[in-house]
Amino acid sequence: MTSLDTARPRNRAFWGDARFFLGILLVAASVAGVWLVVSASRQTAPAFAANRTIVPGEAISSDDVRLVDVSLGQVGAAYLQPDGLADGLVATRTIESGELVPQSAVGDADAVRTTSVVLRSAVDVPGSVRAGSVVEVWAAPLIERGNYDVPRILVADATVVSVTRDDSMIGGGSAALEIVIPRADVAATLAAMADESALSVVPRTGAAQ
Repeated sequence: MTSLDTARPRNRAFWGDARFFLGILLVAASVAGVWLVVSASRQTAPAFAANRTIVPGEAISSDDVRLVDVSLGQVGAAYLQPDGLADGLVATRTIESGELVPQSAVGDADAVRTTSVVLRSAVDVPGSVRAGSVVEVWAAPLIERGNYDVPRILVADATVVSVTRDDSMIGGGSAALEIVIPRADVAATLAAMADESALSVVPRTGAAQ
């Protein structure tokens, strides 16, 4: 054996290097983290989805919603859960058909400040107006038979419950609509209907249909 062989350090086995074991731990931790993320994303919980368009003030029953399994994660509590469907629950805003029902879109019937009325529009109602549409109600006061005053906005924010169109009317179509209006507008609306004002329902500018 030469002096050179004696001075040369002996190579350590790679498994004896601490860095090797540290690398193994990092790989294992990474795999475990990915597995946890994938597992969490696959976890679902039941929530309610609307079977039809539900408008403000309408009562919500088991016939109006269905249970679906969805992955909501940390926001699950923001949606109506199976144990949250109770008697006296009503919509506080329009809930579109198929939409998950948010907790913020439902409330107690006693706290609702809207009601529904049925009126007939004196002018044709656009075909885009349907259940859930947001509309304005305009009124032209009757001055004398066949003579009306300048129209004015009677209800600035109403939601359509249903539309029944009658295309057999001479001189154009006509429609009877059930709409949801604020209780504060009920008196003026009924007064306009009683004094035979010409009522017109038009889509609200910028409102989603």
